[in-house]
Amino acid sequence: MAEPITYIKKTVLTKEEQRQQKLEDLTALLAENDDSLNKIMGIIGELNDIGVLQAAHSMISAKEKIAQIGLEQITREPVTNLINTLMGATGALMSADSEAATKLVKGAVAGMDSGSDFLKSNQKIKIRDLMKVMNDPDINRTLGFGIHFLRGMGKELKN
Repeated sequence: MAEPITYIKKTVLTKEEQRQQKLEDLTALLAENDDSLNKIMGIIGELNDIGVLQAAHSMISAKEKIAQIGLEQITREPVTNLINTLMGATGALMSADSEAATKLVKGAVAGMDSGSDFLKSNQKIKIRDLMKVMNDPDINRTLGFGIHFLRGMGKELKN
């Protein structure tokens, strides 16, 4: 019968042997992927020729200045007003009924399309035409919506 194993000898490589092993692995990897490496080097060469690498290097070198300029631009009053307005509008839209908002946006898009078609036709609208379209259910619905929209907006603006 064989003797039980009581000791395992672990091979520990020296720093030089580890470095040599890494170089051999890298050499094998380069040999296996020479086509890909040639393409990458070609791309890098093209980027260098058109100045992208120089621009990237300059941007990295000036990162503090670029960050400072960016912060100065973001903290300007018009930009902060825009951000505050967007946040307010987002909050208002989030409280709105999504189905109603979707229907309203789709209606606005359809209205813009119809309005654009009318502008291309160069027709004139007469007073009699306005009186006739009041009986059109689509127009009547839109006018009713507009009147109630204005009423609700006016009430909210009063507060």
